[in-house]
Amino acid sequence: MMKIQAQSNIPTDFGVFSMYAISEYESDWNPHLVLVSQNTDFNKTVNVRFHSECITGEIFHSKKCECGQQLDAAMKFMAENGGVIIYLRQEGRNIGIINKLKAYALQEKGLDTVEANLKLGLPADGRNFDVAVEILKMLEIQKINLLTNNPDKLKSLENSGIILENRLPLEIDSNEVNESYLVKKKDYFGHLLERV
Repeated sequence: MMKIQAQSNIPTDFGVFSMYAISEYESDWNPHLVLVSQNTDFNKTVNVRFHSECITGEIFHSKKCECGQQLDAAMKFMAENGGVIIYLRQEGRNIGIINKLKAYALQEKGLDTVEANLKLGLPADGRNFDVAVEILKMLEIQKINLLTNNPDKLKSLENSGIILENRLPLEIDSNEVNESYLVKKKDYFGHLLERV
């Protein structure tokens, strides 16, 4: 049973958020995190972002993906418009940082992001967004606008009892390194990208 283990206000470059650490056990060192903008009304339609952890992109500003830029854009949007970011501990599409670096090494030899994961015997995308839906229910959020390009996140809400009112795109321009990665996201995973 997931529950809030700790909560505090966090001032950021974008504004003040309430941060919740959510897990089954208080001893969990890697809980899911929820950021709630101070001007959020849970009784209205809530802007929501499901965001999977990406150490390389968010902390070290890797140009291989757009994850860090997406997180920044989501935080800015939520600070301005109200909303919730559910930060899921699913590093590297849920293969973990060690396997992610192994996959990156294979990409340096010419494999694309999907081929590298499969070569390692791992799923192309091992993420699961059911826990994000569970967190929404725990917070008693009933209607949302989902900030995403990923159709799997939209599908996770089907038959959940949570009303999806709108999809809000969160598209980041490609750079010289990640253009082929974004094309793969669009062509293989069906991400809703207009600018690649």
